[in-house]
Amino acid sequence: MHWIQLLTAAFLAVLFLQSGLDKLIDRDGNAAWLREHFQASPLAGQVELMLTVVTVFEILAGTLSGLGTVALLLWGGRSFAYAGAIVAGVTIVMLFLGQRVAKDYAGAAVLVPYFLLTLVALQVLQ
Repeated sequence: MHWIQLLTAAFLAVLFLQSGLDKLIDRDGNAAWLREHFQASPLAGQVELMLTVVTVFEILAGTLSGLGTVALLLWGGRSFAYAGAIVAGVTIVMLFLGQRVAKDYAGAAVLVPYFLLTLVALQVLQ
């Protein structure tokens, strides 16, 4: 069980830190892509706000999961990893909602395995 806890926390840390940091480093490129992606949706005027919120949530999920990985390695603590998995789940739901509203059903479907992994993480980290 310890390895499952450790690997799910590490996976979520990599996933969300990379994605969140990419949004920070290439904010203009991400914003341009998102403006085009949401141009025909009711969220078209909210791209900058959505990008900021998702970036904060991704970095928070990745940081908590990363701290959780370290805590699991050093003393077996699960609190940070559990909190990271909760924030990760909320983040994926936000991303899923955006994809569905944009009518990008294939993009929404890609998120399902990540969400399932997050649910597994929540279960094993309780």
